Amino acid sequence: MHDDRTLVEARLKRVLDERIRPAVYPESVPLEVAVWNAPGEPVPVAEGLAAPPEPIEVGARWGAPWGTSWFRVTGTVPESWAGRTVEALLDLGFDENMPGFQCEGLVYRPDGTPVKGLNPRNQWVRVGAPVEGGEEVRLHIEAASNPVILDYHPFLPTRLGDKETAGSEPQYTLARMDLAVLDETVWELVLDLEVLGELMAELPVESARRWDILRAVERALDAVDLQDVGGTAAAARARLEGVLAEPAVPSAHRISAVGHAHIDSAWLWPLRETVRKVARTTANMTALIEDEPEFVFAMSQAQQWAWVKEHRPEVWARVKKAVAEGRFVPAGGMWVESDTNMPGSEAMARQFVHGKRFFLDEFGVENDEAWLPDTFGFAAGLPQIIKAAGSKWLLTQKISWSQTNKFPHHTFRWEGIDGTRIFTHFPPVDTYNCSMRGSEIAHAARNFKDKGVARHSLAPTGWGDGGGGTTREMVAKAARLKNLEGSATVVWETPAEFFAKAEAEHPDAPVWVGELYLELHRATLTSQAKTKQGNRRSEHLLREAELWAATAAVRTGFPYPYEELDRIWKTVLLHQFHDILPGSSIAWVHREARRTYERVAEELDGIIGAAQRALAGEGATPLVFNSAPHARAGVPAGAARPATDPGGVSLTPRAGGGHVLDNGLLRVGIDARGLVVSAYDIEAGRETIAPDRAANLLQIHPDFPNMWDAWDVDEFYRNTVTDLVDADEVGPGEDGVSVRIVRSFGASRVTQVLSLAPGERRLGVDTEVDWHETEKFLKLAFPLDVHAERYASETQFGHFHRPTHTNTSWESAKFEACNHRFVHVEEPGWGVAIVNDSTYGHDVTRTVRDSDSGTTTTVRVSLLRAPRFPDPETDQGVHRFRHALVPGAGIGDAVREGWRINLPERHLTGGRDVAPLVGVEQDAVVVTAVKLADDGSGDVVVRFHESRGGRTRATLSAGFATGAVTVTDLLERPLADAATPERDGDRITLSLRPFELVTLRLKRA
Repeated sequence: MHDDRTLVEARLKRVLDERIRPAVYPESVPLEVAVWNAPGEPVPVAEGLAAPPEPIEVGARWGAPWGTSWFRVTGTVPESWAGRTVEALLDLGFDENMPGFQCEGLVYRPDGTPVKGLNPRNQWVRVGAPVEGGEEVRLHIEAASNPVILDYHPFLPTRLGDKETAGSEPQYTLARMDLAVLDETVWELVLDLEVLGELMAELPVESARRWDILRAVERALDAVDLQDVGGTAAAARARLEGVLAEPAVPSAHRISAVGHAHIDSAWLWPLRETVRKVARTTANMTALIEDEPEFVFAMSQAQQWAWVKEHRPEVWARVKKAVAEGRFVPAGGMWVESDTNMPGSEAMARQFVHGKRFFLDEFGVENDEAWLPDTFGFAAGLPQIIKAAGSKWLLTQKISWSQTNKFPHHTFRWEGIDGTRIFTHFPPVDTYNCSMRGSEIAHAARNFKDKGVARHSLAPTGWGDGGGGTTREMVAKAARLKNLEGSATVVWETPAEFFAKAEAEHPDAPVWVGELYLELHRATLTSQAKTKQGNRRSEHLLREAELWAATAAVRTGFPYPYEELDRIWKTVLLHQFHDILPGSSIAWVHREARRTYERVAEELDGIIGAAQRALAGEGATPLVFNSAPHARAGVPAGAARPATDPGGVSLTPRAGGGHVLDNGLLRVGIDARGLVVSAYDIEAGRETIAPDRAANLLQIHPDFPNMWDAWDVDEFYRNTVTDLVDADEVGPGEDGVSVRIVRSFGASRVTQVLSLAPGERRLGVDTEVDWHETEKFLKLAFPLDVHAERYASETQFGHFHRPTHTNTSWESAKFEACNHRFVHVEEPGWGVAIVNDSTYGHDVTRTVRDSDSGTTTTVRVSLLRAPRFPDPETDQGVHRFRHALVPGAGIGDAVREGWRINLPERHLTGGRDVAPLVGVEQDAVVVTAVKLADDGSGDVVVRFHESRGGRTRATLSAGFATGAVTVTDLLERPLADAATPERDGDRITLSLRPFELVTLRLKRA
């Protein structure tokens, strides 16, 4: 037989595009359209419905950037259409390639009842099936004219990302606004041909199945009269029945389709628009659930559910009904799909506390899975947190974006720093926006790395990022793929149903130990410095507020601010979303975030001040409140008393120019350039700075990645570097015992203050940068005379190690990584820590010196970037950073100093000392939270962990009379299998394994 394959395939494409798809709606009549443009921010639904609209014609321009237009469409169903299916086709000016990234709408009936959302892949509204003819149609559309930020030429700087700079030029052209007859037979034929055509393209050319499909398609096309598609569609479908009925082979890969709409809680749109995106999507999905009996939809992010409940009660009622039926599934058990690299220990825990509690309170649903398809890598401390929250599974997708190394598993057990293992799935479909295309289904089956031991994978199915969700076309395709020869099989299932099957068939899944590092988007650890500082500061203020409010409540009857803390936690957790905290959102998002963090700080400072005043009482004694988890200056952790005098610091001239700082423990040489050329540990007799090198060295690199400007830094940035060694001023600081350095470079200026802490081996580096560079990367370097093949980096509830060498491509790819409060390098018996109060990105490299063959290990802190997309003004302005160099530091010193720099002492005068509410006698054990129980019982909750990576016994002393002591999960529920702590009155002793996390609930006697 002659090979006419390409001829038939080309015929299929043209006939579908030019004849069959246009025949889906064979008859139409125009609707009358009028519009009212809201003058500012979105208005309540009742106001939008009542506003007087003005006529507008199809083809007219509409929609200023970020505006809201209320369209009213009216018409009459022709009498001649009686008995047929009729839909309104409402095209606001869509580009079908941009679902979620441009204008959208939510359709209402005149009484304010929401109908469904409109987006480029979902432009229809059912009027009747069948209609009687003569029906009056009146619909209202709340249309959002969100501008296109990520266009066909991506990453171009744009001022459209903030309403304050976007202008008022209309963005869209009103397109089709019709009533139309839907020919359901033609619609079904389209889906038949699409599924078979897409499957055919994925089969081997030499396979009999491919040729069977080809011939059936050819026969179907022969049956279509191109001048009467509707009249011949049934005959064409009949010729496809045989190939559509052939069952899949028993060994076919099995896909669990989960209806999905990954909605970024903010990204190329502000938070307020996400509220509406969620409403549009949930309206669509509840409507689809009513139409499709097998369809199941899962939605994560409790915050988004809470938005629907608060802002769209009519949609919420439909959502609750679908949840009760098991068809609309709360997923993930987190407040938002947060970044997991940068949130601190308690914040990561509270993501699960608040997320799971919302779903439990609203629906009685307990989430067993964490659901994080789009997060930019996963910190090594996360498995223990997932387990401590009462969950046991994790789904992610983003690791498929890694540029260098392909992850070796799709189903595996992920082991965290404490040994906890979480059953994890990484869908081989390689997208969280699966649309049921044949290429996606075939890729999932081919790509699946666990063949031979497993055959199940999951496909999150629906338009996402900007929302939209699953379409009826996707559901129709899935129905045809349920059991089709040549394809993986597809069935709609909940996440829990998938995970139960996957774990049962693969009980001995391979193990991956340590962080799930994304070899991409590394610059999100640095972009938008003020957002990151706001997060870090808020986390520590929340710790202080809970600690002192709980202490004051127990000691003085101070009213514990349950509602305020709950609200603030949720605000902070929202801003840890994986496009807010990472700095990858539009200017509007980060402008609002800065203001939000300012309000959070003001409110928390008020709570802290009121609680401390209640505790201190009246008096004139100077008190130091120590919120850190370790004693300092004679003040125990969580206590207040007068501080001890730690001694003094001297500042003297340095031979050859510059200054010497000395506090009896450290002697620091600062040359005339303001660079640290010596940091001598007097007790150890050991120099910290590598020979012929200088620390406190600011370095600037060009920074223009190949794509994803705010997200990425590409390794070639290192090829060019400028050391900022010229100083405008180097001299004593205002206090007379510090050194102040001023430098100018480009259009920017840096002021630094170097200081020694009295009685501490700690060199403080306070840096103020007035930053006005573009596409540059600013680093702060510390070249250390330390031979270290690995370094420790703090993560949630502990730390883990990364190599300093690049033996493999996996190690080389980690050229920019995340730390929390410290990075630590050491040789046996002596080490150095670099601690910070607000930065996350860093790099660590090692070189061998020609002079003495010694090793220089250089730690560089990432300070600032200046990408131009999506925010063209990223990081412009004044920034302040605090770092400290801690010579002679063991890992315990790094932990302690990291907490101290983030929780500075607070000074107050009062009439009495304040004893700790809870004390811990083992320095390796770090208390991360002291609070009152969320249920309002007045019980005291204490969360702590082993921080050094070793085993220990810890004794907690309660500063109040205790009753029952219960080991709980993160949600403060008793753990049935937990060992009973040893009790000796109000002293509680436990044994902890390395990095073990424990939550205790102490009933007050």
